[in-house]
Amino acid sequence: MIANRDQLINALANNSSRLIIDKASIANTAAAQFHSLWRATGQPGQGAIPAAVAVCNNTLIGAFQFTQQTSPATSYFGYYDGTTANGAVTLELHDRLAHVGGLVGNLITAQTVNLDLSALLATNNLDARKGDANYSDVQWWLEYYTDTGATVAVATVNVTYNDGTSGNLTTLSLAATRRASFMQPLNGLIPAAASGKFIRSVNTVTLSISTGTAGSFGVTATRKRSSMPQNLANLSFIYNWADLGLPEIANESCLFLIMLCSTTSTGTVRGSGKLAHG
Repeated sequence: MIANRDQLINALANNSSRLIIDKASIANTAAAQFHSLWRATGQPGQGAIPAAVAVCNNTLIGAFQFTQQTSPATSYFGYYDGTTANGAVTLELHDRLAHVGGLVGNLITAQTVNLDLSALLATNNLDARKGDANYSDVQWWLEYYTDTGATVAVATVNVTYNDGTSGNLTTLSLAATRRASFMQPLNGLIPAAASGKFIRSVNTVTLSISTGTAGSFGVTATRKRSSMPQNLANLSFIYNWADLGLPEIANESCLFLIMLCSTTSTGTVRGSGKLAHG
């Protein structure tokens, strides 16, 4: 493992994996909302829409490729240099832990999800990648792959918490025509009665009314690794290891980008980064 700054600087210069970013713009976004670049075309390639529950890893199209390490060596996110066509946005680097698709907007009975991280820990190094044992490092999302309909619906999301108890997230209003790439955060919807608990599994999603169009969405579990604010359009921003927090990137991590948008498109995203190994 890298133990001091000299070793880190040497690793960034001589023992690193380059992350190449060249993503096309996604339309129909909204300011102050999260949007996934998983399906944006470019580099990395366009990720597939998931079907059944799957643990993601670094080999998937859509993920940044990097050299896997042999313990005790590991990887760290230590450098970023990039630009975005829109200003006042924030790029976030996430490890896409697991996902499932196949949910639709025109069904009012409970739609089965059964994305239970505790049952998947032995797959693709997920136990190490998920972070804290109580699942507090995991972020949960409804991720949209094609637009759903214009009728406003309320979603009830049944979850299992880290202590094994279950409950519903019930205050989730789905605005008219949720667009492809939109990501709805779920963690902030944990009710006060379950304060201090963390989501381990999403079990079902039930809509109060049909949105009018089936569309396509699913549930995604991620772990945020770092943030790269882009305050001005078309200006290259450089972040070093101290700015990025030097997060450890475990083997098999499925790294991809999420954007907190500022306008009606993500704009193009271009740049590069480095994972230092040692």
